[in-house]
Amino acid sequence: MKIGFVGLGDMGSLIVPRLMAAGHRVTGWNRTRGKAEPLIAAGMMFADSPRAAAANAELVFSIVTDGAAVEQVALAPDGILAGLREGGIYADMSTIAPHVSRGVAERFAAGGRFMLDAPISGSPVTVQAGQASVMVGGDEGAYEHIVPVLQAIGPKVMRVGGNGLACQMKIAVNLLLMVEVICFGEAVALAEKGGVARETAVDAILRSVAASPVLGYRGPFILEGKMPAKPLADVTLQQKDMLLALDLGRRLGSPVPLAAAANEMMNACRGLGIDHRDFVAAHQVYRRLGGQA
Repeated sequence: MKIGFVGLGDMGSLIVPRLMAAGHRVTGWNRTRGKAEPLIAAGMMFADSPRAAAANAELVFSIVTDGAAVEQVALAPDGILAGLREGGIYADMSTIAPHVSRGVAERFAAGGRFMLDAPISGSPVTVQAGQASVMVGGDEGAYEHIVPVLQAIGPKVMRVGGNGLACQMKIAVNLLLMVEVICFGEAVALAEKGGVARETAVDAILRSVAASPVLGYRGPFILEGKMPAKPLADVTLQQKDMLLALDLGRRLGSPVPLAAAANEMMNACRGLGIDHRDFVAAHQVYRRLGGQA
C-alpha cells in the first residue's frame, strides 16, 4: 500500500521502518528534515509538506505532539486533507483530546474522506519489540480496511467505537500507567526509608504480583546509573497526557483524584529541576520529601 506518514520523531521514526519492512511504500514528512535522513537512506521517500505526503497515498498516518499540531498538519492549506484523495483514510496516532480529534474528523467527513483516531499505546521500547497496541475510533469499514497495516505496527489492534473514543481510551490507559509508575516510586522510597536497599526493593516488586510490563522496563531506571540520557517520556511529555486526563474528567464530570495527585508529583519534579528526565524520576521527589539524601 502507498502510505503517507507525517511526524518522524521518536515514535514515527520507529513505526516507518516497520511499515516498510511489511512491504508498504512510505512517503514521509517532518518539520525538520534532518530527523528523516536515516529513513530516507533506508528507502523512505520524503515530501516537502503534509499535503505532498498525502497526494499519492491510500492511507496517511500522523503522530505529532498535541491537538494544535494535529489540526495544523491535517487542516492547513498544505495539510493532509488538501492532499488526500476522495475516499482516502487518515489515521492520527497522536494522543490528543477527544473533542479535538472529533472536530478534525468532521472536516474530513465533510470532504469525503475518512479520519480515524488511532493512538498507539507503547513506548519506543515496545514499538521496537513489536509489542505496541493500537486503539482505533471511527468508521468501521475504514478500520477494517487498514487492520493489516496496523498489525505491521503492533500485533494488538482493536476498534473502540466511534470517532474520539480511541483518544478517550488512550487517555484512560495513560492515566493508569502514570499513576502506576508514580506509585512505584512511592513504594520504593517507603521501602528504602525503612532500610531496604533500592536494588532489593525494585527486584522484589518486579517479582511480585504488582509487576507489570511498564514497570519491567521502566522501574530499573531508578537504580544508580540506569536513568537513560534520552528519556522514553520525560516529565513534560507525560504531564501533557495527565493534563488531558484532568480536562477529560472535568468535561465528563468524572472524578480523577489519583490523576490529580500524580500531576502534582510532576509539578514537584519541575520544582526540583529534574523534569528533563524520564518521569519515573518522581521517585526522587518521594525520597526528598521523606528526608532521604
